[in-house]
Amino acid sequence: MRNLMILAFSLLLFAACQAPQKEEKIIEKVIEKEIVTMDKALRHVVLFKFKDGTAEEDIQKVVDAFTALPSKIDVIKSIEWGTNNSPEGLDQGFTHCFFLTFASEADRDIYLPHPDHKAFGAVLGPHLDKVLVVDYWTK
Repeated sequence: MRNLMILAFSLLLFAACQAPQKEEKIIEKVIEKEIVTMDKALRHVVLFKFKDGTAEEDIQKVVDAFTALPSKIDVIKSIEWGTNNSPEGLDQGFTHCFFLTFASEADRDIYLPHPDHKAFGAVLGPHLDKVLVVDYWTK
């Protein structure tokens, strides 16, 4: 019985000593990724509030057109998007958020008047109530 208790204690001690090493490696990986993703980049955040009564299929056309932009405009480094699910009730009717990344202001300046961006505006226009745009440099 004593040997069984010593074995159990030893295994527990061994497991406790091993866990931080694994956690440390995971933290190292996350930090490495943050260093890579936190390089200086220009973020372009766009929020849409659609007109009351806009059909879901029209909203989906807007989403499809916006998410297609990176394949048409090569200065867009990445895109991320989603719909609001905040429980705070502070969205002021904005439902859709799009998050673009550019390497420079010059790249963003190519994107803004780009014909494919303008064509997207034509898809969006009839359904848009309000838009909010914020650009910032990552820190």
